[in-house]
Amino acid sequence: MNAPTLGDLLDVVGGPSLRLHTAPAGLSVPVTEALLHDAHAPLPRLPGALLLAVGVRAAGAGALVREAAAAGLAGVVVRGADGPAGEAEAHGIALLSVDEDTAWHHVHLLLASAIGARPAPSGSGLGDLGDLFALADAIAAAAGGATAVEDPRQRILAYSTVPGQPVDEDRREGILGLQVPASAENAEQYRVLFAADRPVRLPALTDTGLPRLAMPVRAGGETLGSVWLVDDGTLAPDAEDTLVQGASTAALLLLRARAARELARHQHDELLRRLLDGTADASTGALRLGLEGPVRVAAFVLDAAASLPDAERTALRLLDVVRLACEARYGRHACVLVDGVVYALLPAPGEHGGARHLRLAEDLTRRAGQALRVPVRAALGEVVPDVGAVADSRADADLALRALGPDLPVASVEQVRARVTLLRLTEVLGERRELSAGAWRRVLAYDDAHGTDYARTLACWFHAGCDMAGAARLLAVHPNTCRYRLKQVRRHVGIDLDDPDERLVLWLQLRTLAGLTGAGSPGVPGELNEASS
Repeated sequence: MNAPTLGDLLDVVGGPSLRLHTAPAGLSVPVTEALLHDAHAPLPRLPGALLLAVGVRAAGAGALVREAAAAGLAGVVVRGADGPAGEAEAHGIALLSVDEDTAWHHVHLLLASAIGARPAPSGSGLGDLGDLFALADAIAAAAGGATAVEDPRQRILAYSTVPGQPVDEDRREGILGLQVPASAENAEQYRVLFAADRPVRLPALTDTGLPRLAMPVRAGGETLGSVWLVDDGTLAPDAEDTLVQGASTAALLLLRARAARELARHQHDELLRRLLDGTADASTGALRLGLEGPVRVAAFVLDAAASLPDAERTALRLLDVVRLACEARYGRHACVLVDGVVYALLPAPGEHGGARHLRLAEDLTRRAGQALRVPVRAALGEVVPDVGAVADSRADADLALRALGPDLPVASVEQVRARVTLLRLTEVLGERRELSAGAWRRVLAYDDAHGTDYARTLACWFHAGCDMAGAARLLAVHPNTCRYRLKQVRRHVGIDLDDPDERLVLWLQLRTLAGLTGAGSPGVPGELNEASS
């Protein structure tokens, strides 16, 4: 089975969502499953599984860590920071933790999605699981053996519940974890099975195990999974024919389930896109997305300066990283990719100042940048009262994205309010003839015709608060030189620098339309300069 490693998992969901305390066996340990601890049942032997310590205090999890190590699990996840790291180190098992206020079902959903495993049936999103279970029961009754339906990665999608049919330990463990136990012998049997086009009889893997009769499930040449029968020697004479028919029906159900999932995902994404552009009904959107109360939009984008051979695919991977992190934090995903930008709706009840959302965005950009090997930038729009105003928060986030740069890869719109105001002013002034006309054009024209430097002198003087000595320092000239230049501006260009309104308009036009700043002053986004060219 092509399972992710512990290191892969941390690349995707590490950070505030999931913290690593110790990994004595290294980060290359494969992780195959996320299991919820059941205090009333023995731990299954599932090499590669992560055990979520439900109902166990972190400080008292030492015994559970020892049991998990004895069962061959990959690691234990506790809630809280004071877990038994020393105990885990001594027994060679990884120890991870999540925040105290994180719901276990959220953690399970996050890890199951990241690992690629399917959560429990009720939350899987596979609409036809009930039909698959009914099919498994029907095959078991007709063929005379316990039946399981699996996907290509040996995850158990459905299993029969016909009373009295013999089973072995492998089946019990598989059903308990919804995953076939991994082993070299198992891998070889799957290789043989997937190379066949008819039912295959496979020997027992252990002295106490039972043989199997298995059939691959295919559609149009694509392997969708497999159907397995436990063979205790009493299978019906036509068991192979029953299995062939059952595999054909399973293919139809799996294809239908896939289509239903894709349709649901498309509808969800389309609703979110319409909310973002302001064309969706707010009440319907809130109900279907499960978002009530204040929200804000976070926007994530790959650095445009990075050279990417497959930017579209990388953007889709960014969407996956953002979606998984949002699931970990909020238990749902409301993320969509639009024109290369990943938008996420973040619930914001009681949000003051945006510190929590900023931390999430900063962590996400860092981890996504490491996983994708390309810089990522993120911007937060303003908090709005409900999803009906999401378009306004999205507009804020889009503006804030444009104001970001290498010096500031993550920010809320409030943090870059001055920059985004200048961006909008640049657009408005440039679009209206009467607003783009004025003295700034005469100053630039005079400089071009006479080789003077009056426009930059004015910009530095404005930047210095109309202080002559300050402007002279920015220009690296004597104050008298600066004073002389301003006098000449009044004389040759006809600007009344004593009029505060004229000073304000001239400063704004030089700053936005001409892209001039005081020498040594903080830079502004390139778009301000590009807008005037």
